[in-house]
Amino acid sequence: MNYKVFDGHNDTLLNIYQQQLGKERSFFEESIYGHVDFPRARRSLFSGGFFAIFPPPTAELMVPDPEDHLTEDGYDVPLPSEADPEACRKVTQDMIDLLYDWEKESNGQFNVVKDASSLEESLLQGQIAAVLHFEGAEAIDRDLKNLETFYQQGLRSLGLVWSRPNAFATGVPYRFPSTPDIGEGLTEAGRDLVRKCNELGIMIDTSHLNEKGFWDVVNESNAPIIATHSNAHALSPISRNLTDDQITAIAKSKGVVGVTYSVNMLRSDGKMSTDTSLQKIIDHIKYIADLVGVDHVALGSDFDGTTIPDAMKGVTGMPELVQLLKENGFSSSDLNKITHGNWLRVLKETWI
Repeated sequence: MNYKVFDGHNDTLLNIYQQQLGKERSFFEESIYGHVDFPRARRSLFSGGFFAIFPPPTAELMVPDPEDHLTEDGYDVPLPSEADPEACRKVTQDMIDLLYDWEKESNGQFNVVKDASSLEESLLQGQIAAVLHFEGAEAIDRDLKNLETFYQQGLRSLGLVWSRPNAFATGVPYRFPSTPDIGEGLTEAGRDLVRKCNELGIMIDTSHLNEKGFWDVVNESNAPIIATHSNAHALSPISRNLTDDQITAIAKSKGVVGVTYSVNMLRSDGKMSTDTSLQKIIDHIKYIADLVGVDHVALGSDFDGTTIPDAMKGVTGMPELVQLLKENGFSSSDLNKITHGNWLRVLKETWI
């Protein structure tokens, strides 16, 4: 099995940066903790992906557990308050430095890529290619003065929000069952940010964004619309997932949906149960492919940032997942698109 997996989203930087999460593990030493490290990635089909920087305002921040906020028919997690931008800028810079430390330590086997040709070359040479991604724009000045500085440092993909508000937009809270139509759209600063990212060639990610904000991005952006780690609302009616109309708009823009392995976003009951079949991941991929075509669906694991099926086992579960795609009728051409080709195409069309 020779497929290369270029993954839409992982939180491995945050997991290792916050030592209490990462159990003080190293990216270059195999561990029983976490989902991704270099040795396990090399044994799997993992050839790189979007390495996210999620800037918590404090080292103690943990993503809330939906099952701590149960309702009669599901859960309703309160939207966290806006984070302190200055604290976020410090954490963001620390994690940028950590990513480049990994590149130096790898002896040429782990590359932070900034253009499509470097990404293609890294995949061809069998190296691991990392795209620097911000999950939430908190570190960016409201007037965008530091955006070009982050671009020079390698920022090539930006999620406007995590599931909280900031100066640019409002993230969608975790609710089940619920549509993503919660809260207001982009602020004027958010619209400016989308336009400036288009100008620089920074990909805009709509994952975690509420529905009004999503449609504002569609109206403002002249680049493909992306959701790096989101699933089909029709199969799992959680607020974080995409409606058919949203998926169709992404396809119309020549964009891509990266299907996430987060169990509550896979399951029809929204539960945080790790006893979730890998077939659920395939079901979301098939649904999106049937709705808008295989050119608009890819993988967006959310490794090290969410609860995944026990059967996935982390990055080493990738070969089994690809084999299951094959058993579900996807051709070799389809698999090349889903595993890496669709991300590569969109980045070529987005990056300058």
